[in-house]
Amino acid sequence: MTSTYVRFQGTVRHERGHFPGVFVLVNGLARDGLLTEEQERFRRANNDWYDAAYQNPMHVDDTVYDREINPGAVAWFKPTATHLLERVPGYLEILAAHGVECRMVRSDDPGRVVYEDDVQVVVVPYGDGR
Repeated sequence: MTSTYVRFQGTVRHERGHFPGVFVLVNGLARDGLLTEEQERFRRANNDWYDAAYQNPMHVDDTVYDREINPGAVAWFKPTATHLLERVPGYLEILAAHGVECRMVRSDDPGRVVYEDDVQVVVVPYGDGR
């Protein structure tokens, strides 16, 4: 089994300096009222499924995404999270339909781990470009 972590992220940096993840991108389209009814049904049903399937790191530690404490913190899937990764293509289809680029990135060591559970890590990326 590989030890590579996986992340789906946009290609344009967020105002906070990092590349927003797939869920942030799709939720942003929804917030802006840009999704079709079908896309919104998919987003809502699958967001609800994800909420039930895995722990929100902020419910465990409300500082995990704090800009001062953990600048640039982002979540990565563990390679064992195959059941979570199976639903990502639907989100990618929504982004593609709206011309929002999103890419998959992999890393064996994406940063300093500030949160970890059985399916994900939240890391602060290394400042040295690793």
